[in-house]
Amino acid sequence: MDKRLFVLALGMFALGTDSFVVAGVLPKISESFQITPGLAGQLTTAYAIAYALLSPTIAALAASVPRKKLMLSGLAVFVLANLATAAAPTFFLALLTRVFAGLGAAMYAPTATGTGALIVAPEHRGKALTIIVAGLTAATALGSPMGTVIGGLGDWRWTMVFVSVIGLLAAIGIAVLLKQVPLPAKVSFRARIAPLSDARVGLTLATTLLAMAGNFVIYTYFSVVFDRVLTSTALFGALLVLWGSGGTVTNIVLSRLLDKFGPREVLLVMLSVLVVDMALVPWASAHLWSSVLAIAVWGIAGWGIMGPQQYRLVNIAPQIAPVVLGLNTAATYLGVTAAGVLGAAGLQVLGGHKLGFFSVLLFALAIVASELATRRIAGREAAAAAAA
Repeated sequence: MDKRLFVLALGMFALGTDSFVVAGVLPKISESFQITPGLAGQLTTAYAIAYALLSPTIAALAASVPRKKLMLSGLAVFVLANLATAAAPTFFLALLTRVFAGLGAAMYAPTATGTGALIVAPEHRGKALTIIVAGLTAATALGSPMGTVIGGLGDWRWTMVFVSVIGLLAAIGIAVLLKQVPLPAKVSFRARIAPLSDARVGLTLATTLLAMAGNFVIYTYFSVVFDRVLTSTALFGALLVLWGSGGTVTNIVLSRLLDKFGPREVLLVMLSVLVVDMALVPWASAHLWSSVLAIAVWGIAGWGIMGPQQYRLVNIAPQIAPVVLGLNTAATYLGVTAAGVLGAAGLQVLGGHKLGFFSVLLFALAIVASELATRRIAGREAAAAAAA
């Protein structure tokens, strides 16, 4: 593998680990600051909302900044912000540092993805993008569990140091291995959000937001939902590995399923499986064997959402595929943001063990949004066929 792609993926691994690892050390953070788990979960919310809102903004405003300089600057902000989180004496300051970590991630992620496509031959761009995005998948399967174990064996603050070290290694790799990268064509902020006026795109993005919120309502408060079976740090880490590994299983089979059945059918099956699985979580989470089964199904189906969504968006707007895929990433992290807030409310209303019912509602709404998007897409195709 091209070493340059590896270091770009390593940076994405750091960003992804930072997104997911708070869930693994939530009890430690809650205890450290003497706050509720729901309030502690807002550390994920602050990072995710900064990441989501600033990514398209920075991509437009910093279009003329050299790619290498922008990525190194983003990773520098990211590393320093995570070290600041580790040193934060109060929850408010920790929350503030998470916003700056999200800023660093927003500077790095879209730039790294675009750079990966520019530094390889056109016929290898798909592979390059797959390798870079795989860094995020690996973060759920490896980064978050490793951070959880580090925090469990010591202090949660060492988990944030761990994330900073990964980001620093990625920055060193980019500084050494990556030469100057040609600037891509400039796309204005208005052009980046223009696809939102298309109902097909808007409804598809709404599906992503709702589905990701359904996933992360449970993931953000994993330690509360499954507290009846989490008897050790090692087991906690193993269950997180199980959930993240579902993405690997899904990626292996998803391309064939999409080509054979189409995105609408695959997405409908995945969301329907999630509705049933989350409805059973209040009971499944009481026993280890049933928790393992529920988490495995959740991981496979939950990670099966992004492929169909990306497939659908590229088919809707192939000429501006990077723009709509960027919007889909923003919708993903807005979903994570919503999950932190809604999950905190759900803890108060339903309690941790029944939080799965909240996910059921969100996944059901995602099905509705997806079916509405399907109707709009079919209507536009029928109109185009009639005009031809």
